[in-house]
Amino acid sequence: MSWWRKDKKPRRPRRESVERLEIPPDVWEKCEACGHTDLRDKFARNLNVCPACDYHRRIRAHEYVSILLDEGSSKEVDANLRSTDPLGFPEYPQRLKKASAASGSGDAMLAASGTLGDMPVNLGVMDFGFMGGSMGSVVGEKIARLGQRSLERKYPLVLVSASGGARMQEGVLSLMQMAKASALLSQLGERRIPYVSILTNPTMGGVSASFAMLGDAILAEPGAVIGFAGPRVIKQTMGQDLPEGFQAAEFLLDHGIVDDVVHRRDLKKTVGQLLRHMSGKPALTGWSAP
Repeated sequence: MSWWRKDKKPRRPRRESVERLEIPPDVWEKCEACGHTDLRDKFARNLNVCPACDYHRRIRAHEYVSILLDEGSSKEVDANLRSTDPLGFPEYPQRLKKASAASGSGDAMLAASGTLGDMPVNLGVMDFGFMGGSMGSVVGEKIARLGQRSLERKYPLVLVSASGGARMQEGVLSLMQMAKASALLSQLGERRIPYVSILTNPTMGGVSASFAMLGDAILAEPGAVIGFAGPRVIKQTMGQDLPEGFQAAEFLLDHGIVDDVVHRRDLKKTVGQLLRHMSGKPALTGWSAP
């Protein structure tokens, strides 16, 4: 009887022969703000905004183009413009090659034309992945050319800023781009051609001191850091403590520096409504998130 003897059970296969289901490590993403970990695809579907804390993660220039412009309408312009080394700055050519290889971009500004809510626009987006989105001669030239196209065709202009400031390797030539871009934007204002400026994290230095703050409407993403100099420099200069979060988009909205803080999913709808209102065109119905 089996009560008094031990039946032999069939052996299980060795663990090595059992197929294991492993999830590749690059499937996961971690929020830089709250540490929430989730599937990369979920972050991407949420426009790289953390689903847990709503932190707006930094994204590339081409991603803003796909968010703002109608599908299939975008066309890059002036893609062949490249920075040179007019001042003979040490190792600057090598830095440019390294930045281009790492980011896949020709410079820190992507210029494009297309439609936004069926309305033709010119769009310029700064790419923080290329040398921290620093403003050099190419950035200023692309903005100037976009502005000139808007003047000729009477198309609205939209600029998305993400920059640490002027590019030190180009010295005063970089600083001259502030006046160059501002001069074209003033002509748009004289012709009553709408210009919308979108500030993302971060928008600092000469960019914030020029074209980023000259929009007919100035929008900012939630939590974006916006200012001219960093908190440490300002504190040393003023010799006093500064309010907490004084360079955050929400603080600037409360103090009248920006017109609105807009979630990334609402950017296209908000910009489209603003442009149609400023152009005297009827609002579109049935807006949907990208």
